[in-house]
Amino acid sequence: MTIPIYGNYHGYYSKRPTVNDARLAVLPEALFHGARVLDIGCNEGWVTCEIAQSLGPHKVVGVDIDDTLVQAAWRRRRTVWSLQGPSPATTLASNNVDDGLQRTSKKRKLEEAPGSAAGAGSRSRNYFPLSCEHEFGSLPIPPTTIRGKHAFPHNVSFRTANWIRDEIPEDAEGYDVVVAFSVSKWIHLNEGDEGLRQFFRKVYSVLKAGGAFVLEPQPWESYAKARRMSEAKNAKSLVIRPEHFSDILRDIGFEPARHFGSIGEGGERLSTPS
Repeated sequence: MTIPIYGNYHGYYSKRPTVNDARLAVLPEALFHGARVLDIGCNEGWVTCEIAQSLGPHKVVGVDIDDTLVQAAWRRRRTVWSLQGPSPATTLASNNVDDGLQRTSKKRKLEEAPGSAAGAGSRSRNYFPLSCEHEFGSLPIPPTTIRGKHAFPHNVSFRTANWIRDEIPEDAEGYDVVVAFSVSKWIHLNEGDEGLRQFFRKVYSVLKAGGAFVLEPQPWESYAKARRMSEAKNAKSLVIRPEHFSDILRDIGFEPARHFGSIGEGGERLSTPS
């Protein structure tokens, strides 16, 4: 059995199989709208796909160090697409074959319109029961000429990388929002104090002006259990504590943290200067 020393738990979401992630629910609805989003430590892609399907982003990239989890994330994308109900545009386009060109045009405009049901997919999530996919298999992903490249499922992709040390192609264009849910502890234990600082600096460097860093830091008490997973990961050498994160981030250049409540192990949002 693989020891999840990077927090790369397999089957993590089988323990919390809710339709909507409570951490996303406490954030402002407009945060992700039209944004380029990076989800660090995306695991099996549940949060990544929810953002892409329901919150109207331009593009979402999930990155994880564990390729097995990344492959599961691609499967999750297909599952979420298979359970999504038909959009009003799809129904409109199928009603009259003779008027195909005109209706295809309407369909594309509707699906790519910011905030539309077809663009965000929020109105048709889990339209079909999971048993449909089990019985009939996953639906094929439609070509971008039909859905539009900024509509789900084309607006989400995944990468396997140790993002702290490695760049991914999408970094070059920058992001409006960077999400780091329950990963700071694992970065801290594996990379040490300086590695954590390096992580925060890299987040700052890839954020566009006015962008936001959404951080869910784990409490110090949770480090002890994680440390026992590997003798090489020793929290005794660490000086930085989670309560120091806000000061460190401000020194890097972030604005003061805005706290949006505690869900599970806690959550806070940090934004770059506008």
